[in-house]
Amino acid sequence: MSTQTTSEDLELNQLQSETEESAAAWRASRSGHGGSSVERLSSLDTLESEAIHIIREVVAEFEKPALLFSGGKDSVVMLHLATKAFWPGKVPFPVLHVDTGHNFPEVIDFRDRTVERLGLKLVVGSVQEFIDRGELAERADGTRNPLQTVPLLDAIQKNKFDAVFGGGRRDEDKARAKERILSLRDEFGQWDPRNQRPELWNLYNGRHTVGQHVRAFPISNWTELDIWRYIERENIELPSLYYAHEREVFARDGMWRAVGEVSQPLPHEDVITKLVRYRTVGDMSCTGAVESDARTVADVVVEVAASTLTERGATRADDRISEAAMEDRKKDGYF
Repeated sequence: MSTQTTSEDLELNQLQSETEESAAAWRASRSGHGGSSVERLSSLDTLESEAIHIIREVVAEFEKPALLFSGGKDSVVMLHLATKAFWPGKVPFPVLHVDTGHNFPEVIDFRDRTVERLGLKLVVGSVQEFIDRGELAERADGTRNPLQTVPLLDAIQKNKFDAVFGGGRRDEDKARAKERILSLRDEFGQWDPRNQRPELWNLYNGRHTVGQHVRAFPISNWTELDIWRYIERENIELPSLYYAHEREVFARDGMWRAVGEVSQPLPHEDVITKLVRYRTVGDMSCTGAVESDARTVADVVVEVAASTLTERGATRADDRISEAAMEDRKKDGYF
């Protein structure tokens, strides 16, 4: 038998040697001894990676997804993540906004500019149209946020959306803390906490029958502080009312309400001018401002880090209707 070494043998030996060296370096880095250490993702990178993975999985698994986009900070971050998920292509689904008719003008302007800049299709469900047709009635308190459910479900049904991305986060509310990443909704758009699937090892079950759909929450594991740190890092534009500005306000239910067409003070409520900003931007008639001198993203990050109240608990009157206000609305088909 010939013992002569061929060129193929030499190449094979070299490949085996390089493979063993690479494996040894990997083991050393994992154990923390010798060699270079494994580069770990930052907390924001980890959250971003998880969210982009979820967005891509939903688009791959469902036929007609859509993204709820109000122009608020969470939906803006969601849209930013979607643009990164499919770059250099365009976002492959429309954005859906349920317009109460009581939105802040700055937010609606921002919504329209963003949709035009990114070349997106905007689907709008109008609360006012349902009121005009007599299918919804104004509430005694003038708040329209709880009226969004019917136009939302109508838009989902008409457009045959089988998955709807939402910007809900578990730190906002007890009901949202119960949510899965993929939340199954029945034929009536209702949420049943007993009919949700386990999500082990980042595996998401999107199975649904005809008439059902899924709400997807890619930023479930983010906090308000994570959102603002990400906005700062990515240099994401937001509506101006998220930053400190002077505004005429009046005190009601422990919150500063803006004076406007749909938000008027009672005779005993004094109007004053204060330096305020908004932590969340819902219906003008139920969203309060907070006193603040945070004029930049960096200022807001510091302010949010020191806060002991969630933005919904501090500034949303519609969530104070009852202890289970959010959960009751979710069971009816709300976000």
